[in-house]
Parts: sequence; structure tokens; C-alpha cells
Amino acid sequence: MTRKPHRNGRGLFVGAVLGAVAGYFAGRAMGYPALGMILGAVAGSALLYRLNPGPWNRP
Repeated sequence: MTRKPHRNGRGLFVGAVLGAVAGYFAGRAMGYPALGMILGAVAGSALLYRLNPGPWNRP
């Protein structure tokens, strides 16, 4: 019996916020803070959605 990890929306949200903040500073250094925020939010949410599974014992 193989268990698949549950993904959670909390990881998606936290990843988007942290990615946007990090992307803002990276984008500001390159001259495009808004573009950095968008790309950072997408990359951060995708990463934490994948790497931060929810609890195993959900009903």
C-alpha cells in the first residue's frame, strides 16, 4: 500500500508570499521589482506546494 502525500494550500500561500518578498528584492536589484515579485511568487508557491506536504492522517 503506497501512500501519496497530501498537498496543502497553506504551503501554496506561504510560498507565494515569501517568493514575492524575495522576488521584490531580487527584481529591485535588476530594475524590475514588479516582475521579480510575480516570478518570485510563482516559483515560491510552486516550490512550497511541492515540498510542504500536509498531514498524512486527514479524513
